[in-house]
Amino acid sequence: MSKRLEMLQRLVASGSTDPFARYGLAMEQRSLGDREAARATFGELRAQAPGYVPQYLMAAQLEVELGDHAAARVIGEAGLVAARDKGDSHALHELETLLAGLG
Repeated sequence: MSKRLEMLQRLVASGSTDPFARYGLAMEQRSLGDREAARATFGELRAQAPGYVPQYLMAAQLEVELGDHAAARVIGEAGLVAARDKGDSHALHELETLLAGLG
């Protein structure tokens, strides 16, 4: 197990409310090839911090990798709302591009 993964798991288990900790955990799980764990962690992050915009693109891309375009669309559309709410035009553009590619 990677030291980074262990550190992030401990941080999340400690009850950290910083959404970046759970985001980092999901990204580390994804990079290590544990896509189902990453999917679950992204789901927890959306439930706990729906306003954390960076999660949406990564979670939607993961769903595309897993072949679930319907889930990618739902996540991407939720991300559009969050990005608009935060005034994050960069994330908005990235999410729009991802959604357009889903057909």
